[in-house]
Amino acid sequence: MNIILLGPPGAGKGTQAHRLVEQHGMKQLSTGDMLRAAVNAGTPVGLQAKAVMDAGGLVSDNIVSALIDAELHALDAGSGAIFDGYPRTAAQAEALDVLLESHDRKLNHVIELGVDEDALVERITGRFTCANCGAGYHDVFKQPKVEGICDECGSTDFKRRPDDNAETVRNRMAEYRAKTAPILPIYDARGIVSRIDGMADIDTVAAKIDDILG
Repeated sequence: MNIILLGPPGAGKGTQAHRLVEQHGMKQLSTGDMLRAAVNAGTPVGLQAKAVMDAGGLVSDNIVSALIDAELHALDAGSGAIFDGYPRTAAQAEALDVLLESHDRKLNHVIELGVDEDALVERITGRFTCANCGAGYHDVFKQPKVEGICDECGSTDFKRRPDDNAETVRNRMAEYRAKTAPILPIYDARGIVSRIDGMADIDTVAAKIDDILG
């Protein structure tokens, strides 16, 4: 089973991908993670990517394709893949088809986690974490049991991500729409796109994904 998981930052893609990895033995292929790993490992492709990034450039589709090719080659034949953050353009979608075919695989599902933009702004801007242990909280949905004290470790030091603000979230949404607009019609035409309400609770979203995957 090979799927693309789509959704803007904050839609819950990471959470759902982690569950699929744990429960179905799938492999999450995040282009950002793969790039960092290749650069840190000093692989030939990683060195190429590092040179481009150090020069302030964008990593080419060829480099990303080489990373994915290597990951698919190392993947057990019985394990499925979750593509996260790729493809983002029609050209990348075409390249992914070629890569999958070269490994005797095909794309089974494209799952988009839809969001309500105003609700997403509230979800993200209210997030904060314990600065000591990283436990997550929210101004509205999950306050510490005792105000100002972490439930997990008892710390009184909390922090917020500087980019968790309304303007940044709305910019991310606009960027997401711009990047997914070119590829969704391609997969809609194949009849493999499913849309889920990403604002539902985590277990409900996970159950719907399981229904889609069969």
